[in-house]
Amino acid sequence: MGCNVQNNNQVTIFYDKRPFTFKSLQINVILREPETGSEFLIKYYMKRKVQLIYTGGTIGMEKDYETGSLRAFDFGNIFEKMPEMKLMECEVFVHPFAKPLDSSDMGPEEWKIIANYIHQNYDLYDGFLILHGTDTMSYTASALSFMLKGLKKPVILTGSQLPIGDLRTDAKENLLTSLYYASLYEGDEAVIQEVAIYFEYKLLRGNRTLKYSAEYFDAYASPNYPILGQSGVHLNIIKENLHRSAADSKFYVDDHISQDILFWRIFPGMQLSHFKEIPKMKVLILQVFGSGTIFSSERTQEILQEIRNSGTEIVVVSQCISGGISFGKYENSNIFSRIGAISGRDITAESAITKAMHLIDNPDYSGSFAENFSRSLCGEITE
Repeated sequence: MGCNVQNNNQVTIFYDKRPFTFKSLQINVILREPETGSEFLIKYYMKRKVQLIYTGGTIGMEKDYETGSLRAFDFGNIFEKMPEMKLMECEVFVHPFAKPLDSSDMGPEEWKIIANYIHQNYDLYDGFLILHGTDTMSYTASALSFMLKGLKKPVILTGSQLPIGDLRTDAKENLLTSLYYASLYEGDEAVIQEVAIYFEYKLLRGNRTLKYSAEYFDAYASPNYPILGQSGVHLNIIKENLHRSAADSKFYVDDHISQDILFWRIFPGMQLSHFKEIPKMKVLILQVFGSGTIFSSERTQEILQEIRNSGTEIVVVSQCISGGISFGKYENSNIFSRIGAISGRDITAESAITKAMHLIDNPDYSGSFAENFSRSLCGEITE
């Protein structure tokens, strides 16, 4: 009898030169001796495989207690820093960026690198965990949610507010619990099948998140969508909140990104003439007051109409953390309906920006930009 363990969590057992293939974490094989009738129980155990992608950020720092400064450490030695990782009920394989990046340097090219790396290794691992600086994590999570089509495995992002080497660090809990969620399966089906952020005991849909605190451990919020799970004495999942791709969809990466976009936050007293100085762009995202109001002057409509007439799409999102855009609720929001602007509804600014980048001139989509932006692609807006 022989046994061959394959990369896709399949076990092939050869008995009497005949192969028997199983796909499971625990396999019980009963062998019967033909002559004596004696039976033998053989158990095979396998662990889920998680690919840990380290991009940089505070979580990969340690403090030099002589100088008091922070320095990056070799993340390939993470098992020495956190020996408790060896106790996890999953195998962890580390893939660090060649040069760890501050999250302020993460952008479209890095999003493509991560998405395509996941695609190349999709069949080899059961889940993916991305360690990321906190400042732009919501942008990366949102972008990946649009790029990873037909996702059927967990892609979890996490980071920390304090370095992993700090005595009071939040890094260890964030990392260990993220590994749990990234390897969580029921039978052969992943429980999490979307891009999510885990931070300070909460699992959140990635494209619904924003960083709202640079000071506290509880740094991330999902104000317009409930949490996916929460860790405490028990680790919980709220299944009715989870996103699912179409059952017959196949996994692939659409890494189309256009940067022909501008984001502008309005404020009382701003000079609208500045809009006329903006070079032509494909999409202008306006972050306006409350549920969608702006200055009511005729000049406002004239300038915005000129921008629309030049071929620029205008997307309207709210400056409020919670709630969303509702054209027509107030008179000062009707201007957007008149010029043909697009309501972002309850989308976050981070998700609106990356969604627009993804959709601009993307040949993978039929229909207009407005039609595609207005519908939910992967749970980023409430329909």
